[in-house]
Amino acid sequence: GFERSAYSLGPPGLGTPTEASQSRREEESVMKNLATLLEKPEQRKTIVDECCDLIDAEVKTKGLIVKGVYRMVKAIKPGTIRSAVEGLLDDFVAEMQAFYVKYQEEGSSGTLAAYFGPRASDIAEALLTVTDRRADKSSHKTMVKGYRKLRPKGKEHVALAVPKVGGLLDRHVGSL
Repeated sequence: GFERSAYSLGPPGLGTPTEASQSRREEESVMKNLATLLEKPEQRKTIVDECCDLIDAEVKTKGLIVKGVYRMVKAIKPGTIRSAVEGLLDDFVAEMQAFYVKYQEEGSSGTLAAYFGPRASDIAEALLTVTDRRADKSSHKTMVKGYRKLRPKGKEHVALAVPKVGGLLDRHVGSL
């Protein structure tokens, strides 16, 4: 007995609605989620460490104002940068997920660093929406003042670092 549902359009496996939706579900489940990188405490700590190192390295390449505000923030409350990275990381990863999904959908064979490069401005804006929302809610007036002073140039600075963020992710996505 060969039985077919009322929705069948042809032989099994050739695009019945049920098979098509199952195929989409399977394809979606294959899509990797960057948030998975943060689930293991030891891997999350490594990623936070690498983010802090990346920020330190980037600040060293900037001008006096950026370096001065960075030193001020670190002096006011030691551990602030690490705490900020830990507190923002989930939101940053959520913002980058859309770009990572496109990378996967396009079947890009290159690195995330290379893929993120031409999209750096868009990724920087996505990341800065996270910090903008946090600044709007912050009670740390001195830090918010410093952030607001740097924000106009912030996108440029962040965009320059985006390929390095892609490189950081490249080192970890293989574990997904």
